[in-house]
Amino acid sequence: MSSPRPEVFELPTLSAPITTPPLKSADEQPTSSSLYSRTPVPATPSGGLASSEPMIDGRKHRLRAAVQFGTCCWVVFLCGWNNGSTGSLLPRIQQVYNVNFTTVSLLFVCACIGSMIGAFINIYLSDRLGFGKTLLLAAALQSLAYALQAPALPFPVFVIAFTINGIGLSLQSAQSLGYTAALKDRPSLKMGVNQACYGLGAFVSPLVATQFAQIPKWNYHYLVCEGLVLTNAVLVFLVFRGKTQEECLLQIGQLPMESNTSEHSKFKQIMNQKTVQLLALFGLVYVGTEVTIGGWIVTFVQKLRGGGASAGYVSAGFFGGLMVGRLALLWVNHKIGERRVIYLYCALCIGLELIVWLVPSLLSSAISTALVGLLFGPFYPISALYVVGPGIFFMDFSVMNHSGRVIPHWILTASIGYIGAVGSAGSALIPFFTGAMANKFGIQSLQPFVVSMMASLTFLWWCVPSGPRRVD
Repeated sequence: MSSPRPEVFELPTLSAPITTPPLKSADEQPTSSSLYSRTPVPATPSGGLASSEPMIDGRKHRLRAAVQFGTCCWVVFLCGWNNGSTGSLLPRIQQVYNVNFTTVSLLFVCACIGSMIGAFINIYLSDRLGFGKTLLLAAALQSLAYALQAPALPFPVFVIAFTINGIGLSLQSAQSLGYTAALKDRPSLKMGVNQACYGLGAFVSPLVATQFAQIPKWNYHYLVCEGLVLTNAVLVFLVFRGKTQEECLLQIGQLPMESNTSEHSKFKQIMNQKTVQLLALFGLVYVGTEVTIGGWIVTFVQKLRGGGASAGYVSAGFFGGLMVGRLALLWVNHKIGERRVIYLYCALCIGLELIVWLVPSLLSSAISTALVGLLFGPFYPISALYVVGPGIFFMDFSVMNHSGRVIPHWILTASIGYIGAVGSAGSALIPFFTGAMANKFGIQSLQPFVVSMMASLTFLWWCVPSGPRRVD
């Protein structure tokens, strides 16, 4: 008797063989930007997505990124426009209100107060309102300030308007700088372009303000400012829609940075960062010296070099050099090294300021001032980018090389904003001291003071650590 045959079970065959994709080398791994340009991933049999990565149309997001960045550049352009116009109008303001150097310098004092307020409330507003709403609030404050300045109201009201404008400018500068610094696609190039737009605004505004300073309705210059800031408010609303910075960056395909792992508040973390404080002080002295030169050089040229009503063009030359230097000297920065090149620029600027100080010639003063602007231009982008992530573009700012080790990413934007806001305070504080000194010692004290500020910049840059460590 034979044993029963065992039952045979047939396994179902697969419709297609299973293949395992070959392992990729490190060089072939997808970049962060390529992750966002993939085609949609089909659903799995279980109904879910095969990947949770955001699926982004590359062309659409490049366009959206360009629009957002362009809006930030327009915001910075208006900051430069505001800072560049005051110097050309200063002699006319003194004449209309019949005030001395110290009294007219109250404009800078009130602007400084506003800038400092903006520097400290920026961190709070960034968390409470977010990026888009804070920019919109800042534009509204600027609009209110220009509305008070346009009718040429009594001097106390005119001065108070500078405080309101200072808050708005500080917030605008902080938010736009913070957004630009957070970009991962060629951040050094974009920071240079962003700050060149500031120089462009500061270059154009003296050309316009000089024309208004020569007509009876000089205060109509602020109507032009009002129109510009209203276009800024509309643009900010349409582009950012009140969204947070993280939401705006996600719209262009950039994932949020790491979350906060510290038990301390952002404000306390920023205040505890020694490098950030040094760079903020550097920014304060730098921006203050920049606005002092651009603002008071008109009075200096008129009083001591025989410049007439068109002396405002000397200020335009300075800010024009500033704009060109932030782009044209990028290759020099790369060639010499961004940390070393600051010392070279400081030495050359001091030499040129000595020419303005000691050579009694209108032409040499104008040319030297424009060259100072050219060499002064790269300072701020380099210092601002000291706290940003590693450079991707060929400029390779030295500040970019160390950034990932400087501060935690979750306070990166707030730190950049803080540095920018404190720098805005310098644009008011140091010109006030210049005015007070000019009232006591004469406008000839301008150049010795500027030279001392440039020497201070050299020392402060030496104090900034060359190899900062990141503290998480």
